[in-house]
Parts: sequence; C-alpha cells; structure tokens
Amino acid sequence: MKIKKDKSAFLEYVGDTPQLRVLDFFIGNHFFDFPLTEIARESEVSYNSLKVVLPKFLEREILVKSRRVGKSDYYKFNMENEFVKNIIKISWMLVKKDLFREVEVKA
Repeated sequence: MKIKKDKSAFLEYVGDTPQLRVLDFFIGNHFFDFPLTEIARESEVSYNSLKVVLPKFLEREILVKSRRVGKSDYYKFNMENEFVKNIIKISWMLVKKDLFREVEVKA
C-alpha cells in the first residue's frame, strides 16, 4: 500500500487503510457518484483492494449503486444511512478541531 502524502484530518485520527481511504474519499465528495476506476485512483487504493472492500460497503448500505453508464457502475455515499451521516459529522468535527489548534498555536 502506497502511503498517502497529504492525509486528511480523518485519516490522521483513525488510521490509513484501504477501507478508510475509500470512506475519506466519499466524505469529501458525498454529493457525487463515481465509477470504480475513479474511486480507486482518487482514494489511492488499488483496484483489486477496492473490489474486496466494495461488497462490504454495499452490504452495509454505506455505498449504493446510483447508475450505470456504458459498462461502468457508479457508486455514491448512501446519505440516508445513519453511519454515513455520523461519519461525515465526525470528519467535520476533526477538521474544526485541527483548525482551532492551528489558530491557537499561531496566536
């Protein structure tokens, strides 16, 4: 696994695994849907790892298939899932915590 250079606050706090990278990608892009190749590239997870992770996320309804374009299925965060709603809130809380810490250090 390649080490991600600029980790988000979410990854800094909870760790850096393929599953968490995919979650982190969708936290920042929860309004949109994406094909597997783009999810893998943008989250810096191998396509094969993504193919292992995806069924678990679909089973738990964290991700849902939104549409099919040609031969590609598109997936997005299931914004009706309580886990998804809470993980986005937690991510924003971590970002705010880091921002306030930076402001205090500079002051």
